[in-house]
Amino acid sequence: MSNAMYNKIWHQTQEALNSLLDKESETMMESQRNPGFIFQMLATFYIKYVQIFRNLENVYDQIVHPQKRLLIRKILDGVMGRILELKNEMVELELTEFHYFDDILQDLKLAPQQLDIPIPKYFLKEKLEVIKGREKILAQILADTGLDMAEKKYSVKSIPLEEAVKLIQIAERARQGRLRAMFMKQIFLQEYRAKQAKFLSEKVVDLEAAALQIQKVWRGFHQHKKTEKLRQEEMIFLGMNPPPLFNEVSATIIQAEKVTSLRNEVQMKHEEKYREALVTIKDDLKLIEGPDIKENLQDQIRHWFIECRNLTGTFPDYPHVEEGGSAIIFSNKTPQQVTEDILASQEEEEKNKKNKKKAKKPKKPKEDKEKKSTREKSKEEDEGWKMSPSVFLPTMEEGNNVYKDMWRNRDESWNFPQDHDPELIKQEKRKELESEIRIQVDELMRQELKNLKLAVNREKEQPVKAGKKKGGKKKGKTGKKGKKDTDLTADRTIESLYKELVEEGLLIRALNVNLSDYIGEYSYLGTTLRRVSIEPMPSLLDVRQLIALYGILPLGSATVHENAPLVKSLLLAGPSGVGKKMLVHAICTETGANLFDLSAANIAGKYPGKDGLQMMLHMVSKVARQLQPSVVWIGDTEKTFYKKVPSAERMMEPKRLKKQLPKILRLLKPDDRILIVGTTQRPFDAELQSFCKVYQKIILVPRPDYASRFVLWKQIIQRNGGIITNALNISCLAKVTDGFTQGHIVQVVKGVLTDRRIHRQNYKPLVAAEFVAALTRMSPVYQEEEESFKDWYAKTPMGKKRALALTGGTTEKGKGEKKE
Repeated sequence: MSNAMYNKIWHQTQEALNSLLDKESETMMESQRNPGFIFQMLATFYIKYVQIFRNLENVYDQIVHPQKRLLIRKILDGVMGRILELKNEMVELELTEFHYFDDILQDLKLAPQQLDIPIPKYFLKEKLEVIKGREKILAQILADTGLDMAEKKYSVKSIPLEEAVKLIQIAERARQGRLRAMFMKQIFLQEYRAKQAKFLSEKVVDLEAAALQIQKVWRGFHQHKKTEKLRQEEMIFLGMNPPPLFNEVSATIIQAEKVTSLRNEVQMKHEEKYREALVTIKDDLKLIEGPDIKENLQDQIRHWFIECRNLTGTFPDYPHVEEGGSAIIFSNKTPQQVTEDILASQEEEEKNKKNKKKAKKPKKPKEDKEKKSTREKSKEEDEGWKMSPSVFLPTMEEGNNVYKDMWRNRDESWNFPQDHDPELIKQEKRKELESEIRIQVDELMRQELKNLKLAVNREKEQPVKAGKKKGGKKKGKTGKKGKKDTDLTADRTIESLYKELVEEGLLIRALNVNLSDYIGEYSYLGTTLRRVSIEPMPSLLDVRQLIALYGILPLGSATVHENAPLVKSLLLAGPSGVGKKMLVHAICTETGANLFDLSAANIAGKYPGKDGLQMMLHMVSKVARQLQPSVVWIGDTEKTFYKKVPSAERMMEPKRLKKQLPKILRLLKPDDRILIVGTTQRPFDAELQSFCKVYQKIILVPRPDYASRFVLWKQIIQRNGGIITNALNISCLAKVTDGFTQGHIVQVVKGVLTDRRIHRQNYKPLVAAEFVAALTRMSPVYQEEEESFKDWYAKTPMGKKRALALTGGTTEKGKGEKKE
């Protein structure tokens, strides 16, 4: 796709954003009372922002103009943040993490797939070298310590000698039996052929009958093939089957991928040229325009001295460096405006002198009335719902205004290769240069003003007393703070701490898994079920959306993390095999984050004692902060919050982190891109109150529904080398495997599709029965287990508020509880 095409997409997206920002500013002022209408409005904004996000992400990844990319990046971060804000609003309104937009999607003529949250490619692109370097170091440490070998080794069970001998004997006897059977078969066939030859030589052969027989068989075979071909063509025509080579990668896609990689190279070249131009253009301006700017500034300030003296009779006081120097007087002002300001300030001084003479008494009744009216107003406002103020709207509006002023109608016919625009750099650098020169000029002019005052008024300026006491106090305070946050490893480098954590197995290598590898299908009945007061179980793609929103977007972008509603911790609760660990690894892969494993089983016996625990947590938090983004994973996290520790696990001390986790969370600031993720199969074993205090967001990961199972079977069979034909009834497999998880399906497919079975597919296509036989040895997730997860979730803070809202209890109570 050409530059012009991406520019066109950008302009269209900006127009859509512009109209959306106008609508947002209108609704910000209005207060609403109908929760249904409020949700519809928030959901519509959310969906539209997601579409803008998808387009901007694509444009930012592909556009090559460096100055445009700077602006697009700013707006892209703003849009990401706004999506998270709207999500937060919807969660507080509906009191659930999962939302369904079926009716709105129908109105906007969008497919649910268009609600997918894209993961900006710049998360990894911008720090590709850092990630590669870190992976090399990690691989080296693992190789040196032999930790990676332990992972690769297969578990080999030793068996007694007698049993081993028996197995070899059985195999050998079977081999000999097979050979004997083949030998006997060959003898039998030889005898049979000899008999047939003898019989045929006796019988007179009818050539015509033989020819007819051959023709009949051939015509039947030929017609069968023809009919099969016609049937396939009809199915393709009706849209029931995909056309031939549908799943093959076309030459156009391969060409497009080549163009994309070339475009990335061009992007990097343009970025380098732009950075070089920033320096060279500034140096050129300093040489050419620097002296003129200096003279103009000096003339301007001298003129101000004289005007002030003429109008007020005295020379003015020169503004201090802290205040901004002469810039506060002359910023964007004409000489006429400056003289007007001088006159205005003189009039104000005279008024102030007069006002001081007249003693004013405060009028109480008016104030009381005002207070009463404000109270009444606030009561009215409380009754209606208002959109909470946004951090990201101003940045988006600012970016949008820059686009309107600079890029919307800009003629770029001269700039075909989309390189940087030197005129824009000059404008920026002139301002920078002026502010730098102004500092030098201010110093000179302060001296000149002193000399003028001495010469004309014979004044001596009194030296300003520096506030030593205040400074001293501050220093003392910071010293105290420093004592509190003592660095236990001040004498050690980050590299040595990193190495130690890897050797201890606390910093582990994340599996290379993308979020898109978490396969599933949408729930198309969400809204319908909610209308009849049935809470639907979330679909796998709903879970994937939340992981992108709460985990990946904030970790990937520092701007979003600092300003969006802060999510410090996530809990993934669900039965075994639903992909909880996979989602943790996907967060790390998509953002290039480090993965720390603080599971109870992993930290057992490491860094013993209270001091050891403190040292371990200090090292983890220090390395996680220095090499952010980071994910701290606590597997089987219910063990950390056990109601009662089982006697078998007492030696492991699973509750070591229970008191420490809330402290760690309190110390996490918005600029620390660290996420704590817990995974659990048995959340009911944990003490609920302390569990929910640590985990801010709780996500129930369900077993896959029919639609997701259908997609899973299809994808996993294909990924493991299987070919799907009409002989394989996937619909039947999906129906039969109700209750089985993704883990079960993967296990079954890998078990059935051996190398030998894959080679034999052309002669013997795969059938459903092969997979069903393997499933019989596995136990599914029963309905009771899923219900127990639902019941447990109903006891969590969010679950309680949702239940209260559904039963008709006021949501205000819920809000009050949240604030507490």
